[in-house]
Amino acid sequence: MPERLAEMLLDLWTPLIILWITLPPCIYMAPMNQSQVLMSGSPLELNSLGEEQRILNRSKRGWVWNQMFVLEEFSGPEPILVGRLHTDLDPGSKKIKYILSGDGAGTIFQINDVTGDIHAIKRLDREEKAEYTLTAQAVDWETSKPLEPPSEFIIKVQDINDNAPEFLNGPYHATVPEMSILGTSVTNVTATDADDPVYGNSAKLVYSILEGQPYFSIEPETAIIKTALPNMDREAKEEYLVVIQAKDMGGHSGGLSGTTTLTVTLTDVNDNPPKFAQSLYHFSVPEDVVLGTAIGRVKANDQDIGENAQSSYDIIDGDGTALFEITSDAQAQDGIIRLRKPLDFETKKSYTLKVEAANVHIDPRFSGRGPFKDTATVKIVVEDADEPPVFSSPTYLLEVHENAALNSVIGQVTARDPDITSSPIRFSIDRHTDLERQFNINADDGKITLATPLDRELSVWHNITIIATEIRNHSQISRVPVAIKVLDVNDNAPEFASEYEAFLCENGKPGQDTLQSIVCMCYPLALKNSIHYWEGTEATHQRDARKYSNWKETCNCPVDISNTLNFAISSHRHQMDTKVIQTVSAMDKDDPKNGHYFLYSLLPEMVNNPNFTIKKNEDNSLSILAKHNGFNRQKQEVYLLPIIISDSGNPPLSSTSTLTIRVCGCSNDGVVQSCNVEAYVLPIGLSMGALIAILACIILLLVIVVLFVTLRRHKNEPLIIKDDEDVRENIIRYDDEGGGEEDTEAFDIATLQNPDGINGFLPHYRRGLLGGISQDAV
Repeated sequence: MPERLAEMLLDLWTPLIILWITLPPCIYMAPMNQSQVLMSGSPLELNSLGEEQRILNRSKRGWVWNQMFVLEEFSGPEPILVGRLHTDLDPGSKKIKYILSGDGAGTIFQINDVTGDIHAIKRLDREEKAEYTLTAQAVDWETSKPLEPPSEFIIKVQDINDNAPEFLNGPYHATVPEMSILGTSVTNVTATDADDPVYGNSAKLVYSILEGQPYFSIEPETAIIKTALPNMDREAKEEYLVVIQAKDMGGHSGGLSGTTTLTVTLTDVNDNPPKFAQSLYHFSVPEDVVLGTAIGRVKANDQDIGENAQSSYDIIDGDGTALFEITSDAQAQDGIIRLRKPLDFETKKSYTLKVEAANVHIDPRFSGRGPFKDTATVKIVVEDADEPPVFSSPTYLLEVHENAALNSVIGQVTARDPDITSSPIRFSIDRHTDLERQFNINADDGKITLATPLDRELSVWHNITIIATEIRNHSQISRVPVAIKVLDVNDNAPEFASEYEAFLCENGKPGQDTLQSIVCMCYPLALKNSIHYWEGTEATHQRDARKYSNWKETCNCPVDISNTLNFAISSHRHQMDTKVIQTVSAMDKDDPKNGHYFLYSLLPEMVNNPNFTIKKNEDNSLSILAKHNGFNRQKQEVYLLPIIISDSGNPPLSSTSTLTIRVCGCSNDGVVQSCNVEAYVLPIGLSMGALIAILACIILLLVIVVLFVTLRRHKNEPLIIKDDEDVRENIIRYDDEGGGEEDTEAFDIATLQNPDGINGFLPHYRRGLLGGISQDAV
C-alpha cells in the first residue's frame, strides 16, 4: 500500500513541477519544499505607488491569492503542509499575526499565526467534500487590529483513484428470443465511479466480459450486450450467466474494477412441430357406452412451451369419422376421443381412425422447417354388452273412435333384443301414465286394447308409456311413448249455445221485415200419419237444396224415398210482415271434419202457429221472427217456442230446445221498460208514480204509529231505583217550605237509614208539591 501511494503521488506532482518550470517569472511560486505562498501587498505601500504599479500589484494579488491544493487520502506521521500566507507588511519582526477562518478552520486546517503556514491535520476525502472556502487576515500582534482587509481563498482536494467502479442495479436479468441472429441486442448495463470524472482517468470506465463467451459480447464504452452466436436454441440451453467487469483508468493496469452478473434467458419461439409419442393407439369401448363419453386420449408432444406448444386435434380419415369426434384439452395439451353416435357390436366390431395434431400458432419465419403437424392411427374395438330392448319406432301414434268396443285392439308396439342371444320381450304399461286404467296390453305380442269406454268430449288425447323388459334379464328395460288420439263420432245432439230469452214489445210497429215462407209437407201415401214438416225462407230452402242435391228442388224431400215410397209433396208460398225479435245459435260437442252445419225447424204442431216463425241465417245462426204486431200482456204474457236443432252427422242427431218469449212494455223508441209488474197494475188505472206516492204514505203512517206507541210506553214506566244503588246518593229538590220537625208526613227518614228500602221505591211526597225530581251525583 505505501508503494502504491508513492506511485500515485509521483504521477500527480510530475505534471505540476513541469508546469511550474514553464510559468513566467512574474508569478510568485511556492518554495522548493512544494509549499504554496499567498502574498498580499500593504495598503500603505499601495497608496504611495503610481497608478500603473497599483493596477499591476492588484492583478498579481488577485491571481496568486486564489486557491491551494491538497491531496486526498494523505496520511502521515505529521500534518501535511497545504500552503503559506504572507503579506508585504511583514518585515520579519514577528509583529504580525495571521488568522484563518471559514470551512474546517481549526478542525481540519490549522495555521501558524507567526509564519502563516497552513497544515491539514485530518485525512481528507474528495468524495465527501471537494473544496473548502476559507478567509485569511493579517492583524497586529499586540493590538489585534487588522492590518489589511480579509481575503478569501479556496483549498481544493485533489482526487486520487481510490474508488472502484460499482454496478448499482446489479445483478441484472434480460431475455432474448431463441434463434436470434448474430449481434441481437440483449440489454445495457451501467457502472458508476465516485472519483472525479474531470481530473485524470480515475473515472474513465471500460467494460469487458469475464464469463459468458462465446455466446455474448459487450461494447467496451457503452456496455451494450449483444448475442455473439446465431440461432441459440432454447430447447438445448435456456439460461446463460454472464459476468461483466467495469475497470477505471481507461482499463490500464493499476486501475480499479468492479463486476456484476447478468442472467440471460432465451424466450421460446415456435420452431418445433408437434410429435405423437407413438404412431398407433389402441382403445376398447363397450357398445352401450353413453354418448359423449371419453373413449381415450392421444397426445402430441411439442418441445416448445406456452401458446407455441398449443395443438389442435382432428380426425382426418377412417371408417368411424361419423361415430367419433376428438376435442383438444388446452390444459393437458392432448386430444380427447368421444362417442358421437351409438355403437352396435352386432353391426361392426372395430373402427380405425387417423388423427392429426397441428400447431395453432405458426411462426412464418420457421415455416421452411416443414409442416408443423403430425399424424397417428387409432384403433377402437367395440365390446359386446347386454343391451336393452329396441322398439321398432321411437314413438307411436294410434287412433281409435270414441265408440270403440271394449277389449278391441287399438294398435300394436313391437320390440326386439339387439343382442346375439335375443332374449324374449315382455310388454307392460307404465300405470303412472294410465292412472284410470283405460288401456291394456298383451304382454307377449304388444297389442293394446281398450279397457274402459272413451269419450272424445272429455279427453281427445291419451299419452301412455309402454315398457319392454327382457325376460332373461329384468334389468334391461326400454320405454316408448304412445299417443292415442280419440276420433269423434256423432254422439251428441246440437243444442242452444246458451239459455236464450226473447223480449217482445206489445206496442211494436208492424211491417219491419218481410218474409216469403215456404211450407213443405212430405209424407208417404201409405203412412199418412207419419208427416215431416219443414219450414224456412226461400233462400234457406235453395241453399239446402244445393247442399243436399239428392233432395227435390221444390221441397226438401229425399228423391230416392219419394220415388220408391211414392211420397206426396205439397208446398205453398205466402207473404207476411215479420220482425226479428231474437237471433240464436247452436252448439255441438262433436267435432265433424267439415265443420258444423245445423238445420232448424219447428215442431209439427207449431208450424202453423199465428205468432212466430224462424229463418236460417248464413252464419249458421237462427232468427226468431214475429208474424204480427199487437201482442197484449193481458191476454198472454209468456210464449214458449220449441225449436228442433239437427246436425249433419251420420247418423244425424237432433234435440228440441225451447225459447221463452216475453211480452213487455216498451218506450216509444222500442226500449224494454217492464215485463211483469206493470201488466197487473195497469187495469186498476194507476201509474207507477201514483204507486210510489201511496207506498211512501204508508211508510210514513207506520213510522208515526211506532213513535206514538214508544212514547206511551215510556210514560207509563214506574220510577224504580235499582237495588244496588245507595238512596243517600240521590238529591230531592222541590219548591215548597218544609213543615219543620213536626212535619212527619213530608218525608220518611227511615228510608235514608235503610238504603234497600221496601221495594226500592222513593218516599211519597205531599200532595200539592210543585217541582221536579232530579238525581245528581254528590
